[in-house]
Amino acid sequence: MAVLRASNLAKSYKQKKVVIDVSLEIRSGEIVGLLGPNGAGKTTCFYMIVGLVQADHGRITIDNQDITPLPMHGRARKGIGYLPQEASVFRKLSVRDNIMAILETRKSMKRAEREAKLEELLAEFHINHIRDSMGMALSGGERRRVEIARALAMEPAFILLDEPFAGVDPISVSDIKQIIRHLRDKGIGVLITDHNVRDTLDICENAYIVSGGHIIASGSSAEIFGNQQVKEVYLGNEFRL
Repeated sequence: MAVLRASNLAKSYKQKKVVIDVSLEIRSGEIVGLLGPNGAGKTTCFYMIVGLVQADHGRITIDNQDITPLPMHGRARKGIGYLPQEASVFRKLSVRDNIMAILETRKSMKRAEREAKLEELLAEFHINHIRDSMGMALSGGERRRVEIARALAMEPAFILLDEPFAGVDPISVSDIKQIIRHLRDKGIGVLITDHNVRDTLDICENAYIVSGGHIIASGSSAEIFGNQQVKEVYLGNEFRL
């Protein structure tokens, strides 16, 4: 079982401490949420793990191998996939070519292997029927499926999802939750940060709540929901799952 671990992360901007001694971990086949109020530091934590922001202090490791110095593309080669909040499909490429563009970066694969992997991903994420559709023509739910399929083209051990439920309708949210569970069942570790607290907690085995740059609570959805401090600073007393 692989473990992606962030240990004692800290980050300051212009002498303002945004993240203070944050530690968390994601294991293979586990869905983990990283949640908190706006300005709490959760996005900075997430970006430090992805490699978009350099930590001032702390370490990021995969199975105790230190990947902290590596840029984002270096971490991708070590097994960290990333799905940004913003649309990341190539608008003027077909679904097929969007996925193939990623597969072609895997120089160790032969052409026949790339083609086989492409067909596997198109079938796995139920997007074969739109394989020739252009990126600009996709619905929000279709786009998310294509983006996740592209991320899986690199066969990551972990995938980090930034606001996966943003900009999609309720039916698509349900669809994306099903896909995330599918990733977990494949043995992939999933880290989610999203403002959609209810749907995120619904699918997480474990969650961390960040407030004031600190982890103030961690545990199962039920444990998070029952935490009085979390209610006071984040969920409120009227929140229901």
